[in-house]
Amino acid sequence: MTHRSQTRVTLVATYELGRQPFGLASPAAWLRQAGIDVRTIDLSRETFRAELFDSDVIAFHLPMHTATRLAVPVIRRVRTLAPAARLCGYGLYAPLNASILRELGVEHVLGGEFEQALLDLVCDRTQGPETVEERGQPRLHFRVPDRRDLPPLDQYVSLQMPSGDRRVVGYTEASRGCKHRCRHCPVVPIYDGQFRVVPREVVLEDIRAQVDAGAQHITFGDPDFFNGIGHALNIVNTVHREFPDLTYDVTIKIEHLRQHDDHLGILRETGCLFVVSAVESIDDAVLQHLEKGHSRSDFHAVVARCRQLGLVLTPTFIPFTPWTTLSSYCEFLRTIDRLDLVEQIAPVQLMLRLLIPAGSRLLELNADTLGTELGTFDSQGLVYPWSHQDPRVDRLQESLAAVVGRWLSAPRSAVFGEVARLALAASDNPERPIIETSLRPRSTVPYLNEPWYC
Repeated sequence: MTHRSQTRVTLVATYELGRQPFGLASPAAWLRQAGIDVRTIDLSRETFRAELFDSDVIAFHLPMHTATRLAVPVIRRVRTLAPAARLCGYGLYAPLNASILRELGVEHVLGGEFEQALLDLVCDRTQGPETVEERGQPRLHFRVPDRRDLPPLDQYVSLQMPSGDRRVVGYTEASRGCKHRCRHCPVVPIYDGQFRVVPREVVLEDIRAQVDAGAQHITFGDPDFFNGIGHALNIVNTVHREFPDLTYDVTIKIEHLRQHDDHLGILRETGCLFVVSAVESIDDAVLQHLEKGHSRSDFHAVVARCRQLGLVLTPTFIPFTPWTTLSSYCEFLRTIDRLDLVEQIAPVQLMLRLLIPAGSRLLELNADTLGTELGTFDSQGLVYPWSHQDPRVDRLQESLAAVVGRWLSAPRSAVFGEVARLALAASDNPERPIIETSLRPRSTVPYLNEPWYC
């Protein structure tokens, strides 16, 4: 490492769902305001360049499972390339995988509210290696993210419109954490029901900067946009007045969509093109196991209400769990078809398998309740492995994953048709069709063209 008088930091992202990394832009602002020499690299869009790792501190943003798995070989490479640098992992999945990170040579592990802790680390205000506790995140005085050296927005995920046009997409966060404790959610082990509002002016300044950089649509990445509904509606109303042609999308629980039914029209009026909602299952027993806070009938009611308002609902699912049966999976597909949701659901949502990472509340369940025995923690996959009691369910999931992986650019209806064919062939009742509304015209909806999820 070359001698330098100014502390140098490299911030590294491996994957953020195809978005320009907020997890680099936010800490970059904190560090640069303190006079730190900061460089960023987004390996989902940029080539690994050895010269960028000639730094005093190298910090990896680990916001999700895929990002963490992709980071592991990079950390190994960087440890060899820059043996004198202090390595840090930060974000939701860092504390959950602290032991693995330590084995890789990562000295500092920071949780969800990482900016101040990272600044303290860089400025040597910490005493040796530290791990921010998984539960009990500190309150921060948020700052406007600094995106100056990130790849331009038009190199990231774009919004595919029904007309065939594409829009440049930006990303921001109006809040962090979540008031709820859904059993399978990775936010819960870190925030444990805590919820943090990002000040209105910080959010607005971040959006203005991205509009200036070409953004035509904004994704609000809050775990649940309606955790603080007054704050949320204030922001979208203000943004719409300032940028009436700017569109956006949000993520909201089915429970909150039901509870705040009378406010959904405001979303549509202020430019919300679609609402993502983690439905996870249409089986009430599974929803109870996951402690989702809604029922199948709630989901049906939200679908009807959103359709009435002209607000696109984009459900996400975890269709393969230890409680899934071949019959229940076929019923899941039939429900999607009957509700005319095929075009509103990304094909990857048809094959996702329940992940049980370290720290998951699913570990509270005994084998009888979970419906399977868990294996020893897999340090490669970063999960507790499980097998379904019915091997046919696992085989079906594997075959569907292969189909979705091969057909990433195929029309959603075509992928759904193939998934339905395979599910019916594997089912115990192959005479009962899955696709019952094949003659009904499918509506085309706006969607982000990132094909993966997790």
